[in-house]
Amino acid sequence: MTGVDLVFDPLLPWPVIALGALLGLLVLALGAWRRSSGLGWRALALAVILAALLGPSIIAEQRDRLPDELLLVADRTPSQEIDDRALRTDQALAALRERFAEAEDLDVREVTLEADPDRGTALFDRLERALGEIDRQRLAGVVVVTDGRVHDVPADPASLGLDAPLHVLLTGREGERDRRLVVERAPTYAMVGEPQTMTLRVEDEPGQNGDPVPVRLSIDGQVVTRTALVPGESAEVPFRLERGGEAAVEIEVDPLENQITAQNDRQVVFVNGVRDRLRVLLVSGQPYPGLRVWRNLLKADASVDLVHFTILRPPEKQDGTPIRELALIAFPSRELFEEKLDQFDLVIFDRYARRGLLPSIYLDNVAAWVERGGALLEAAGPEFAGSSSLFRTPLARVLPGAPTGDVIELPYTPTITELGRRHPVTRGLDADGRRWGRWFRQVPVDPADASVVLAGAADQPLLLLKRQGEGRVAQLLSDHAWLWARGYEGGGPQSLLLRRLVHWLMKEPELEEEDLEASGADRRLAIERHSLAGIPREITVTAPSGAIQRLTLVPDETGVARTEIDAEEGGLWRIDDGEHVAFASPRPVARIEGEAVTATAEPLAPVVRATGGTVTWIADQPVPDIRRVGEGRQTAGRGWMGLVDHAAYRVTRTELVPLMPPWLALVLLLGTTVLAWWREGRS
Repeated sequence: MTGVDLVFDPLLPWPVIALGALLGLLVLALGAWRRSSGLGWRALALAVILAALLGPSIIAEQRDRLPDELLLVADRTPSQEIDDRALRTDQALAALRERFAEAEDLDVREVTLEADPDRGTALFDRLERALGEIDRQRLAGVVVVTDGRVHDVPADPASLGLDAPLHVLLTGREGERDRRLVVERAPTYAMVGEPQTMTLRVEDEPGQNGDPVPVRLSIDGQVVTRTALVPGESAEVPFRLERGGEAAVEIEVDPLENQITAQNDRQVVFVNGVRDRLRVLLVSGQPYPGLRVWRNLLKADASVDLVHFTILRPPEKQDGTPIRELALIAFPSRELFEEKLDQFDLVIFDRYARRGLLPSIYLDNVAAWVERGGALLEAAGPEFAGSSSLFRTPLARVLPGAPTGDVIELPYTPTITELGRRHPVTRGLDADGRRWGRWFRQVPVDPADASVVLAGAADQPLLLLKRQGEGRVAQLLSDHAWLWARGYEGGGPQSLLLRRLVHWLMKEPELEEEDLEASGADRRLAIERHSLAGIPREITVTAPSGAIQRLTLVPDETGVARTEIDAEEGGLWRIDDGEHVAFASPRPVARIEGEAVTATAEPLAPVVRATGGTVTWIADQPVPDIRRVGEGRQTAGRGWMGLVDHAAYRVTRTELVPLMPPWLALVLLLGTTVLAWWREGRS
C-alpha cells in the first residue's frame, strides 16, 4: 500500500513569509489601482517566490496495513454450566471464529473468563488486563459470550475508557424461572447443646408467588428441622449441635416448577461446635504410682473443668489419725451422682473399688446416665478381679468386659489388634516404628461383643471400647499406663492414646469409627471412607450441577478406602454413602455466583448502550453477522454487529520529492520577471 502526502519545508519562518506575501499583495493591489500593465506576470512572479520560500515537497510512503484487534471473551463461570449454556457458548464461539476468519485485517484474541473466588464473575477486571496487552487505538470491538451475570459492572461506563463497541451474546433464554435459597446470617461457632438460629430467605424469579414452601435443615445428613418459608420474607430457623467439631448444616428448599436449575435450592453452612467447658469427674481409688496420670492429662487442657476425688479409706475404717489431718469436706456423693451427674461430660473411675462409699443406687444412676448419652472410662486395677469389683454393681450392665477373677502379673508389651489397626483410637499409634516399653499387670476379662483395640499378656484384651445406648464406655484393664509416662524402657504413646480415648468418649468427629471425609484442590476431589468392617462401600458423588456419579471404595488394611476423581465443576460437591455426608469444593467459587443464575441483559445494558454495542439472545436468534465500519459510524443494527475499521498502518519506506527545487524556482522567477518587463515595455 502506497500513500502520498504534500508537506512544506519553509526557508524562512512562517511569520516572515506571511509578511512578505502581504507586502507583495499590497504592491499588486497598488498596481491594479493604477492600472499598470504586466500585473499578471508580476503576480505569477510573487507566487513563484512564495512557493520557493515554502519549500513544497511530496512524500511517497510505502505502508503496511496493521490489523485491528478484537477481544472475544468466553464466560466459563459456574452459572454458565447451567442448562445448555455451555453448549450454546461452544456453538457461538465456533460460528464467530468462522466469521472472524473471513474478515480482513482482524486479529482475534480469545479470553476465558473464570469466576473469582471472592468477587464472582469479574468481567471488566479481566477485560482491563487483556486490554493492557494490546494497542487500544486499534481495538475493533469486544464480543462477550455470557449469561449476563456480571458482578463488577462500573457505575459509570465512561470510566472504562472503551472506545469500541461491546457486543454481548447471551446464552440463556428470556423469561427463565428459578428459586434460590439465601442464607442471610449463620453462626460460625455454636455452643454444643445450646439452641441456635440462622436467618434464611427464599427468592423466586421472576416474582414471588406468596405461598409458603417447605424447607429442611440437616446436620451431617440427618434432618433435624422442617419448616416453611414465604418467598421474599426472611425468617429464623432453629437448630442445635449435639457434638463438638465442624458440622455441615445443609438447608434445602423444594424446587420451583420449570426452574432452570436446582443448584441453588441447597446451601451448606459449616458451623464449629464448641463446648462451654468439658466437665470431667475423676474418682480415684487406692493410691498407686499412676494416680496423677489422668489428673495431669486432663489439667493440661485449659478447656477441661476437672473434679477429682481420691478415696483414701472407706468411711467405716477407724484408726488413730488426728482430726486435723483428715479431710474437712465430706465426699459429696449425693450431689455428684444424683443431683449434678447430668452436668458432667465424662466420668472416670481410676482403680476404684466398691467399698460402701457409693451406694448401688448412685452407680445405677451412672449406668442410666451412660445409656442416655454419657461417657464412662474405667482404668482397672487388681480390685476389678475381686469381690469389690465394679462389675458386682449396677455398672455391670454398661461395662464391656466381665472379669474372670484372675490377675496376670507378667511382663508384656501392649500390641494393637487387627481391629485396633482400623479403629481411630489406636490406628497409627505405632507409625513411628519405636518399640514400646513393657507393662507388668493386667486383669483378664471376657470381652463379649466389645471392640478390643489393644491386647496384652497372652493376647488378652487390654483396651475395650463399646457403645452403650446413646453413650460410650471404655475399659483399660491395667494400672501400668504410667510406666509409659515415666519413659520406662523407652515409654510409649501414652499421652496420645489417652487423649484419643477421651476424645472418642466425647464423640469428637475425628475419632468416629465410621466416617466419610472429602477434600478438594486443583480440580481434583479426594474421598476417604473410614470403616471397621473392612468391606467395599458404595458412595454417591453429586456435582454442583446435580450430575451424579457412583463409586465403589475398597478399604485397605487400616480400614480406610481412598479415591480421587476429576472435579471440573466449580462449587460445592456432595458425597453420600447412605449413612454419612461430606462436602468439598475442589474449585471454590464466590457465594455471589449462586445467588442469581437466570440469564439477564440488565447488568451489561448501560455499557452496551454507551459503547454502541448490541445484545443478542442466541438461544432464540442466530449469531449476528459481522460488519466492518469506519470510525464514527454506527456499530450495531438488526441482525449484525459492527467492528471498527481503524485503517491503521505502519510506514516501511519514505521517498521525498521537492516540487520547487532551486533551479526551477530561479528559471520561473527569471522568466516571469522578463515577461513582466516585456509587457510593460509595450504599453
